[in-house]
Amino acid sequence: MSNPQHLTYSKEHEWLTATEDGVATVGITAFAADALGDVVYVDLPEVGRTIAAGETVGELESTKSVSDLYTPASGEVVEVNQAVIDDPALVNSAPFEGGWLFKLRLEGEPEGLLSADEYTAHTGG
Repeated sequence: MSNPQHLTYSKEHEWLTATEDGVATVGITAFAADALGDVVYVDLPEVGRTIAAGETVGELESTKSVSDLYTPASGEVVEVNQAVIDDPALVNSAPFEGGWLFKLRLEGEPEGLLSADEYTAHTGG
């Protein structure tokens, strides 16, 4: 699965897209989902929580391991994806669509993120 060009990416394998109203959607990449294996549980940040870029905000548990979830940008969590909480396998089957994790009202402009091509190079793709 290729990395969508309209997203930006962190070196920790999260993706981010911003909308016109300053709210960004955050998820993990297909590369990360593949590396984790079958995701069976997600722990997401609470709505209303203010988080800082690079902060651990939850975790993903798979049949292989448990991995920390980091945020690629700073802001306030405004929504979590209840569908992923109910069916964590969405992280694997649709990492760039229905498998998104949370939405964040951005605080400032995100820094240090990679383009799709830069992220592909970062992961050896």
